[in-house]
Amino acid sequence: MEIKRIEGRKVAGLAALLQPVDELWYSGEWDEGIFTHTAAVVGSRRMTQYGQRVVEEKLVPQLVSGGVTVISGMMYGVDQAAHRACMECGGRTVAVLGFGLKWPGISTNDLRFMDEIVKKGGLVVSEWENQPGTLWTFPMRDRIMAALAQEIYVVEAAAKSGSLITAEWGVKLGRKVWAVPGPVTSKVSEGTNRLIADGKAQMWLPQQQISLSLKDRDTNNAEIYAMLQNETLGIDDLARKLKRPVEELGAKLSLLVLSGEIIEKEGKYFLGSGNWVKR
Repeated sequence: MEIKRIEGRKVAGLAALLQPVDELWYSGEWDEGIFTHTAAVVGSRRMTQYGQRVVEEKLVPQLVSGGVTVISGMMYGVDQAAHRACMECGGRTVAVLGFGLKWPGISTNDLRFMDEIVKKGGLVVSEWENQPGTLWTFPMRDRIMAALAQEIYVVEAAAKSGSLITAEWGVKLGRKVWAVPGPVTSKVSEGTNRLIADGKAQMWLPQQQISLSLKDRDTNNAEIYAMLQNETLGIDDLARKLKRPVEELGAKLSLLVLSGEIIEKEGKYFLGSGNWVKR
């Protein structure tokens, strides 16, 4: 993988940082057009099934369809899911590393992933050449992601998640910050829900609604729709009737609420007005 260097002052967005970035090391074909429309997608390394579905089925496809370049930090969890979903949708992605591009500690799997990003027209960048990843390099990486992005989307974040650092940098730099709401019982949604509650981020909801006819619905959720056809139920009642784990149902229900398929009120779920199953 060929590695090159560019002066920080030549990179759009980095000039907004009070602490200048002298240089960026990168791999890939540098094209200023990749930064025309950008969004950082960040979140927990302990990504849940709910977070994964938001990234892969909702958020990233919507961004790519709008011609947006997806920026993330290439760590496992939400970061790598965002990069991969972007590439699978035919988009270009930029990975900002929290360690040097030539650091010998990079795993074989990460090197392969970086190579895939480059081959599909993306970029892998770092402020350092040989620097190992440490506790201080990742927050420094976060400021670069925020500076390169025009908008920031936080999918899942615990109360003290590093993703909140990216969001804070976004606020300081005047970027639009979005947060995906999550279940109040989920530890990895505490940070995102707090961003919304504190007014630091706007709540993100999918723009595209799912077809409401049963034949067009996700067949994996057909039982849920049918169960809510005639009554409102709490998650424990649904889990008992459907004989499915509460954790699995919680993730599905959260996504269905986000998409507008069902409505939640005081812990009870029901089909929204006009969302009745066609028989």
